[in-house]
Amino acid sequence: MRGGVKRGGVLQRLISIPMPLFPRPLLYLALVLGGGSSALAQLEKGPNFLFVVADDLNTHIGPYVDASLKVYTPNLNRLAREGVSFSRAYTQYPVCGPARAAFMSGLYPETNGVTGNGFEMGNHRIATPALADHPTLAGFLRERGYFTARVSKIFHLGVPGGIERGEAGSDDPDSWDYAVNLMAPETLTPGNWEKLSQGNHYGSVFARLELPDGAELTQADVLAANQAIAILENRATPRPVNSTNRSKFKPDAPFFLAVGFVRPHVPLIAASRHFAHYPEDKVKLPHVPENDFADIPEPALALRNETRFGMDGSQQRRAISAYHASISFMDEQLGRLLDALDRLELRESTVVVFISDHGYNLGEHSTWQKQNLWEESVRVPLIVSVPGTSQAGKVAKTIVELNDLYPTFAELGGLGEMAPAILQGESLVPLLEDPHRPTGDQIAFTISASGGASIRTERWRYNRWGEDADGLNEELYDHANDPREYVNLARLPEHGSNLAEIRVRFERVRRVARGN
Repeated sequence: MRGGVKRGGVLQRLISIPMPLFPRPLLYLALVLGGGSSALAQLEKGPNFLFVVADDLNTHIGPYVDASLKVYTPNLNRLAREGVSFSRAYTQYPVCGPARAAFMSGLYPETNGVTGNGFEMGNHRIATPALADHPTLAGFLRERGYFTARVSKIFHLGVPGGIERGEAGSDDPDSWDYAVNLMAPETLTPGNWEKLSQGNHYGSVFARLELPDGAELTQADVLAANQAIAILENRATPRPVNSTNRSKFKPDAPFFLAVGFVRPHVPLIAASRHFAHYPEDKVKLPHVPENDFADIPEPALALRNETRFGMDGSQQRRAISAYHASISFMDEQLGRLLDALDRLELRESTVVVFISDHGYNLGEHSTWQKQNLWEESVRVPLIVSVPGTSQAGKVAKTIVELNDLYPTFAELGGLGEMAPAILQGESLVPLLEDPHRPTGDQIAFTISASGGASIRTERWRYNRWGEDADGLNEELYDHANDPREYVNLARLPEHGSNLAEIRVRFERVRRVARGN
């Protein structure tokens, strides 16, 4: 949400050459590419899209961390070198179901009605009855000639739980020409499981499993990469199809392939070669100031270690080690997809977008996992690689949201003017052209459980737990001086004017996010 400043339409203003065969954004990309005839022929129909979604991944990956945190992600680093990384991208909800419903619908959770994981299967696309006909991102592209395919978790799916039963979870079947549900062992994987925290549900506690190298081939992310590569091979060399199935498989159409990786969601599973990068004695726990909880509203502390997980220092370090090993495992599978694009000569006609559904706390404020509104839980990795771009390797520091993905895909596909008017995000294409361009006011809006809601501005983060401000249910952090969000300024009289100003901005943004 950019405070009412629209970024869309820049490509249209850049291009004045009338060529009806090319959607104008694609003409620009073709000029940037300067590629061979095959790339240009593909762009006449629209670029391919490979959309990769990781699960519970924070920004502890190579393109986002300094050298002191040695996280082994060579393929994410490679993708960042080929594209634009957004260093301040934010989820709309730090829980899987509503986060995914938001970026797939292009609507904030309180507008689309999906505000938790507790919806029936098939009802995570949209839950607001008046918007029942609103197409998902994939459905929008499908209606306009794209072949759309899903592999594994894109909408909400129980991990663990549903994935062990091969379920579709809350998927929207109208979004896809082809969909693959994986049956993966997850908690049924044979091996020496180590439970690190208290609790019984392996989807919300910390448990780790180190597999011998070569024993990971039945894991969900390996299976997802295998199936995605098979789809890429199918689309790279289309074969004759009979008249009864030609329309379904659209052999001459560009593709939108969405691939869901489940790591590093718990349980934390990876092969020995991945764990080798992160020995426990090298793991450092985050600094937690003394009396850090004294100025924090109680709902923000729901996932404190002391009350929820009960891990000692060694268990915390082993949880972080396993989380990072799971990231490296996922990164390895991403590399297989990128290698397949190169091998099949699809890279020059395929836009690759990588995100996570939300961030993740690893002991900051002595808090773990998600659902709070601090930076670590709501900030996400976002990398967009447009083939042939002159901006490869650059970083956009503008505040953006995952809601911006729907209009971005639409504009890159030459379909921006056809996108639903109700979309609540804005196209990132201008920032892909110039990652350092001024964008005016920038605000990201996120909600969470327990009535939590937050805005992130250029300088401030403001959190409120409850409908109305009462002075005790608020958090205000000055990122210019306190990027770790240690000092809650909301209770300090000397910051009363700052608090009053940001309350006004919060109320204005929240009204928009609720569809008012």
